[in-house]
Amino acid sequence: MPIALPKRKGPNPLVSLVIVAVLISLIYSMWGSFGGTPPTEVPLSTFVEEVQGGTVSQVEVSDNRIVYTLADDTEKYAYKEYGQTLDDVLKDVNPEVLATLEVNVADTSTDGIWLNIALAIVPLIFIIGFLWFMMRGAQSSNNQAMSFGKSNARLHDNEKERTTFENVAGVKEAKEELVEIVDFLKNPSKYTAMGAKIPKGVVLVGGPGTGKTLLARAVAGEANVPFFNISGSEFVEMFVGVGASRVRDLFKKAKRNAPCIIFIDEIDAVGRQRGTGMGGGHDEREQTLNQILTEMDGFDTNTGVIVMAATNRPDVLDPALLRPGRFDRRVVVDSPSIDDRTEILKVHAKNKPLAKNVDLQHIAKQTPGFSGADLENLLNESAILAAKKEQKEITQHDIEMSVEKVQMGPERRSRVLSPKEKEVTAYHETGHAIVGHLLPECDPLRKITIISRGMSLGSTWFVPDEDQHMITKEKFEHEMASLMGGYVAEQMIYGQVSTGPSNDLERATGIARRMVTEYGMSAKIGPTVFGEKNHEVFLGRDFGHVKNYSEEKSALIDQEVEGFVEKAYETAKELLTKHKKQLEHIAKTLMERETLTREEFIDLLEGKKLKKA
Repeated sequence: MPIALPKRKGPNPLVSLVIVAVLISLIYSMWGSFGGTPPTEVPLSTFVEEVQGGTVSQVEVSDNRIVYTLADDTEKYAYKEYGQTLDDVLKDVNPEVLATLEVNVADTSTDGIWLNIALAIVPLIFIIGFLWFMMRGAQSSNNQAMSFGKSNARLHDNEKERTTFENVAGVKEAKEELVEIVDFLKNPSKYTAMGAKIPKGVVLVGGPGTGKTLLARAVAGEANVPFFNISGSEFVEMFVGVGASRVRDLFKKAKRNAPCIIFIDEIDAVGRQRGTGMGGGHDEREQTLNQILTEMDGFDTNTGVIVMAATNRPDVLDPALLRPGRFDRRVVVDSPSIDDRTEILKVHAKNKPLAKNVDLQHIAKQTPGFSGADLENLLNESAILAAKKEQKEITQHDIEMSVEKVQMGPERRSRVLSPKEKEVTAYHETGHAIVGHLLPECDPLRKITIISRGMSLGSTWFVPDEDQHMITKEKFEHEMASLMGGYVAEQMIYGQVSTGPSNDLERATGIARRMVTEYGMSAKIGPTVFGEKNHEVFLGRDFGHVKNYSEEKSALIDQEVEGFVEKAYETAKELLTKHKKQLEHIAKTLMERETLTREEFIDLLEGKKLKKA
């Protein structure tokens, strides 16, 4: 196969002109020195005396310069006055000597012409080269300016890399919603004959990594139509009007390639609500949004151009963008369920050599809340781990270790704890484990470890058996008690607490405050929400925000929050006091082994002996 060599750039013309001019100057200045040793300059009187003495054999006159050669072939020269002839100079010399003298007169008319031409051309070359260089730069800037308003949308060829719904695991409901879009792109006449109008725009709403972009590409792949992909941030520039110009150019390209799909990723970059109270009405982002609204409202429904967009912040989008006739269909792309996670793991495991003992459904149960991107990263981490061990297959243990790495960070065995810190950490994590295991509403315990991961010195890992969509008051109370277990354990064993439980206290207090102010779980306050749930980042609204409850009610909220936290503390203290011997025994074993599985923890809690590691 021939190798394409990179094209060599030619020399810069301006540099070439400068080099030529310098060479001409050097040649002209050195012209007289090419004949050998240069002659010696003497006064005119010396020339007359040497002619009178008969030592001069040849004389050459060139303008006012007299070059003469002596009998010993030595060359000398002298200058005469302008207008003075050689006869005037040698008028006092003996005529007999002059008769033997060979005199030559040089024709200088040609040399003067070439000198004048050179003196005229060299500056002209510099001027022409400078003007050419300036015009070339101006033309380049003009080309950039002309293309500044062009859309940067990338057109994907479905023939080379075709993505279909088979490549998208899970999200069954979202795919069912999008099947209608695919059918319209394939058979538009079926819908138009019934007077039906297909949605102009579809906005995909979901968390990061849930597969919104993949779904949009799958729609284009299923319908086998062109797919224009652009990010919302690519519209906006520092110059006013550029974003709107790019929007017009994008829709113009799409109409020429209809039927097709325009996919705008992260549309919240340009689609945020207008009139936020900051920046005025001539903001570049708002002009870009206005142009998108105009284009979507203007083009015909039967052109076959469908706009799809993706965002993980639907609450900040402008209402005009979501009204019927523009983005009139919203498809929610949720985090995958257990079954969906199993299917996603199977898709990403196709090109990986898995061992026969790998149970992907078991892995799916251990990864609640994982998105499709998280699961892909999980299998990639397990493949890296297996390669580091020089294994030929990815085992179940490799994947489980990768789950822990993704959720809690990599092990930091380089962080060496002192014996005292190790002991405190062991009691702290054992306190969490005992309280969480004994309370029925807490998630099942999976592992306890005092090996540092991320920012924590140790970890107690609880994993739910199934996905949870609603949480009861009792579950909140039990989770807070489990969080307080480390605090109580340190206080019970050492009579004081360290800085270790700070994050546990923060999380417990946050749960209690949400129970009181958002979930209506306080008996004294009742089913009332306090504080506006404003997740939008608008400074104008934040400046005008007013607290919607009195100081007396605020004090009552603080009392209720404190009451929930105190109840959790008492629950944890009661359980750990009752099982203090098990606390000490498990903590000492944890110091020796550094990690305990669920089965080992239960055996120790029931007083059974563990097998030697």
